[in-house]
Amino acid sequence: MDAAPVSLAFSTTVGALRLREWRLDPGQPALVMDQFSADEFNLVVDDRADVHVNSKDGRFYLGWFPLGRPGAGGEGWRIAVTGTAKKPGYHMSFDPETPADIVAAVVARVLETSRRV
Repeated sequence: MDAAPVSLAFSTTVGALRLREWRLDPGQPALVMDQFSADEFNLVVDDRADVHVNSKDGRFYLGWFPLGRPGAGGEGWRIAVTGTAKKPGYHMSFDPETPADIVAAVVARVLETSRRV
């Protein structure tokens, strides 16, 4: 009995190789910022026009740096959630050209995973 040869190569068809258009502009940052209410979050716009949002409990932070975060090498968005004594927090960042609707989707998911205690 002969076994079929195992192929480790990527297999596709010519039709599957069609070109796609990808969104490559930063879009509207309001898609991100409109997710925050003054009841639960503080918003500060600094002298560079960078926007900082943090939760009233101080555990969530979002920074938007349209010209790049100073000293951070091209960071345009920063999201951070502070950990607890038992669990570490996390952070993520996106460059200034990341489409705002992608950042908005990430922020929406982070906010969905939070709960009041």
